[in-house]
Amino acid sequence: MREHRVVGNTVDADEKNLILITGANQGGKSVFLRSIGLAQVMLQSGMFVAAESFAAEVCTGVFTHYRREEDATMRGGKLDEELTRMSEIVDHLTPHALLLCNESFAATNDREGSEIARQIVNALLERHIKIVFVTHLYDFAQGLSHQERADTLYLRADRATDGTRTFRLVEGRPLATSYGEDVYREVFSVGTV
Repeated sequence: MREHRVVGNTVDADEKNLILITGANQGGKSVFLRSIGLAQVMLQSGMFVAAESFAAEVCTGVFTHYRREEDATMRGGKLDEELTRMSEIVDHLTPHALLLCNESFAATNDREGSEIARQIVNALLERHIKIVFVTHLYDFAQGLSHQERADTLYLRADRATDGTRTFRLVEGRPLATSYGEDVYREVFSVGTV
């Protein structure tokens, strides 16, 4: 197991209701998402937050929608499970809640998953729900980018030119790739094709 030192990220999300995180596979997106959730819960519990500095509004609740493994009982498909779980979450959301989504709606193709995500995110933003969304759904991310919403922050997992992951998140619009080929090369120790 390789050891990595902790990499801090500086993000200014003042007056942002949506943070959309895209970028390189294995670039630290999901870890960053968890750190936001933990920091928010610690802040609201009156605890010290494990950060050099952290400021946020108090939320009416913190909710998560993360990918799950396939249903072993085969009672339903993965997309059905995701939609059912999102429906249950939506039933409990109140204005000024925080929703953390990690690769939601990736159980279907990019076009369909993007349309589902777009409709849900736009509806929740109208209801004053703050959202942090990690995604590889390019059509979804690009579509939001074209909306030019002032209340959206676009972050991208950084990648050095040699493919090395820096685990830093930088401001940047979505790219059409998540550099899965880098991971493939590393796992299978192959050269450039």
